Amino acid sequence: MKSEVKVRLTFLQIQEREQIRMAELNPKKFKHILVGVDDSPDAQLAFRYAMNRAKEDDAELTITSILESDDMNVYQALNKDFVHGQRNDLEQHVLGYQDLAVRFGIKNVNVIIGEGDPGETIVKQIIPEVQPDLLIVGSLSKKGLRKRFGSQAAYMAKYAPVSVLVIR
Repeated sequence: MKSEVKVRLTFLQIQEREQIRMAELNPKKFKHILVGVDDSPDAQLAFRYAMNRAKEDDAELTITSILESDDMNVYQALNKDFVHGQRNDLEQHVLGYQDLAVRFGIKNVNVIIGEGDPGETIVKQIIPEVQPDLLIVGSLSKKGLRKRFGSQAAYMAKYAPVSVLVIR
């Protein structure tokens, strides 16, 4: 009888240790997710993944998009009405993403618009302001010379001070 109790205690101890080990294997839960969006297919994938992850982790979701000045010619960039119109269009587009995330069931959804180079703007301005613990961006494989020059996703993965998940 005494040995039976001793064996039972040992079995319970093993179970307890196994539960602790399994808890250590559980994936990290994120509290605040930042996702970069635009109209590209890879950004759409990143947004869908970010919504699912935010819902699963019950995390705050911040959606960002960057108005790229490189997409404008000199005359457009100097025309304040044009830039303001471009920014308004981008804001409306991002608010559509916000609405979709809210309808998906995410409780806390924010949007932020930046201007400039997407990688640098997200890493140097938006991340310090928003303070997420995960950045999710899309990146389809590029071919030829564009692959050699790198991408915005590669820049953010290298320089972001938070975990970065690149969706392909």
